[in-house]
Amino acid sequence: MTVEERLIELEIRYTHQADWLASLDGTVAAQQRTLERLEQRLAALERRLAAAVETLEPPLPHEKPPHY
Repeated sequence: MTVEERLIELEIRYTHQADWLASLDGTVAAQQRTLERLEQRLAALERRLAAAVETLEPPLPHEKPPHY
């Protein structure tokens, strides 16, 4: 293998790795956006749950039924 062939091979590998890295960067960015949306939805659900819990009536005290 000549020096020129080796250089061409290295350039080809570099190009493939650069493309792969750009693709990976896009994937990570998309996952970050998804994660942020899920965190927002979770926070909204936590707020709704807290509001629903506040509207519940207090639990009845544990009393024996009258037939005891």
